[in-house]
Amino acid sequence: MGADEAAPGGGGGGIRVLLRRKQVDSDRARAAGGQQLAKELSITQLIAIGVGSTVGAGVYVLVGTVAREHSGPALTLSFLIAGIAAALSAFCYAELASRCPSAGSAYHYSYICVGEGVAWLIGWALILEYTIGGSAVARGISPNLALFFGGPNSLPWILARHELPWLDVVVDPCAAALVFLVTALLCVGIKESTFVQGIVTVLNCCVMLFVITAGSYIGFQTGWVGYKVSGGFLPYGVNGMLAGSATVFFAYIGFDSVASTAEEVRNPQRDLPLGIATSLTICCSLYMLVSVVIVGLVPYFAMDPDTPISSAFARHGMQWAMYLVTSGAVLALCSTLMGSLLPQPRILMAMARDGLLPSFFSDVSEKTQVPVKSTIITGICAASLAFFMDVSQLAGMVSVGTLLAFTIVAVSILILRYVPPDEVPLPSSLQTSFRLSQECDEEKVGSPLGDGNHEQGTSEIKDVIVVESISDPLIEKQLYANKLDELKRRKTAARSIAAVCVGVLILTASASVTFLPFLVMCLFCVFGGLLLLAGLGMLSWIDQDDGRHSFGHSGGTLASRHFHASLRNLMSQLLSAAPSAGFICPFVPLLPVMCILINTYLLINLGGGTWMRVGVWLVMGVFVYIFYGRTHSSLTDVVYVSLAQANEIYGSSSSSAFVA
Repeated sequence: MGADEAAPGGGGGGIRVLLRRKQVDSDRARAAGGQQLAKELSITQLIAIGVGSTVGAGVYVLVGTVAREHSGPALTLSFLIAGIAAALSAFCYAELASRCPSAGSAYHYSYICVGEGVAWLIGWALILEYTIGGSAVARGISPNLALFFGGPNSLPWILARHELPWLDVVVDPCAAALVFLVTALLCVGIKESTFVQGIVTVLNCCVMLFVITAGSYIGFQTGWVGYKVSGGFLPYGVNGMLAGSATVFFAYIGFDSVASTAEEVRNPQRDLPLGIATSLTICCSLYMLVSVVIVGLVPYFAMDPDTPISSAFARHGMQWAMYLVTSGAVLALCSTLMGSLLPQPRILMAMARDGLLPSFFSDVSEKTQVPVKSTIITGICAASLAFFMDVSQLAGMVSVGTLLAFTIVAVSILILRYVPPDEVPLPSSLQTSFRLSQECDEEKVGSPLGDGNHEQGTSEIKDVIVVESISDPLIEKQLYANKLDELKRRKTAARSIAAVCVGVLILTASASVTFLPFLVMCLFCVFGGLLLLAGLGMLSWIDQDDGRHSFGHSGGTLASRHFHASLRNLMSQLLSAAPSAGFICPFVPLLPVMCILINTYLLINLGGGTWMRVGVWLVMGVFVYIFYGRTHSSLTDVVYVSLAQANEIYGSSSSSAFVA
């Protein structure tokens, strides 16, 4: 592509601006980028972040609610199915995190694979998710903390909730104080804050292990009465168990916080996939073991929906366990609060680096090597919401950002495997070198091969022979045919990915709406399902792009194509200690397509009220992008060139700088 056609974003407007994509951060870009985050995190600290951000206080409540209303004694299977569904997204995150280890998580991946417009919306939605998520968690700590002082409203006056009658607002000083405390801890440094989160997470896990151990002892003493109910193991049927899985799926949200710290990991190609996989495995195991025990102690229909674990122990004469379980809930909330406030400053920093937000957010402290300014702004916003607003009604908005991120990460895997970016943006500072190289190429093409002195040495004669052989009509015809075949394959793959996305949207939407007649709903479901299967079948039939092996920090050829990636290869990738070996998502295209299907279904079923509130926030984001991000983007004046041309230009510029 020439300089005249250059870029989707070369200052033009329309759809081309929304589709401009940035390059994976290379070592060269990092060296020229100035301020960098401290590489302090190891596999142990990543597990602490993942488990601490995921295992919140929800498990202490979800066990009772889901068992009573959906799953019954089959609650353990609901957690297992939800864990498998979350693992689909975890596999996609693991590959992208190891290939593109920079701050920004899903925003960063979508900017590289999909385009600037989608990346902006994902980043904007994640800002909302982490702000409201942190505020909601902080508001949930004070009621649990008050139990240690004698009751729900027994906190000291300075920390207790107070109603402002003239504003009809209940303020929560304790929640705001906790947010400021965590913000100060995050500003100290990533190593220090992760150490504290690790201690809190270990204590929370110890409480859950107590619940499992003590509950098992009681269960064996009493005969596991919860599993002897008249309704059987599936009182609400398979549909009830699946409905329970959809509810508890949100208990697994949080492992994506590991990906947001990718730039601060010492060995991201090995540690990020291991951190994501291990933290998700630990969370799923704890959830299943707790549910097995509690459902066995008390019949599902007799569970307390608010305090199922404490009440289960109280029924067997262990009232003192209430304080231990409450301690676990407080510890879980504190750890989740840290996990909610940790990723957002890094997303703000990544967006500011790309020019979509003011450069103020990209400043990194030279002393602590963390984005202090972004962290402080995040803390102030989250503390204000926690102090003034009851954000429980907005909690559904947190799920929108997470599910959108999960969906776009799966789409990015398909794009990476089948139509990876074959051009990279060239900064305006190097566009002169690009034009000079173009002019030199044109002069070489225009000059006859026989000109010049043919007695300059054997090497020059060989070069002429090579050029003459390449210019042979038969070879040129074959190269041209190969290029046409590759272009045809990429177009087919792009259309197949689009068919999968449209088919998933039609299928899930038609299966979820209630106002359509049954026959019309079935027709739409059949059409969407056929479109989905056609796209999936075509992706399974055509070859994946060879460029995927060299994309980003490549994992080489550790995985096979299509469905033939074996579990042996998968385990060898996870356990490999080679620093350069990245993780490759197995079972492509089936796994990411299933991930898209599950997350889109959950998105559509979040409810109209949630989508209206999120819609207002996204519309605000569109205006911010139009009036600031679009014109200040770092891709505004770039030219897109092939990878080979980019390497040649960077090499010539570095050599000329060395000579100078």
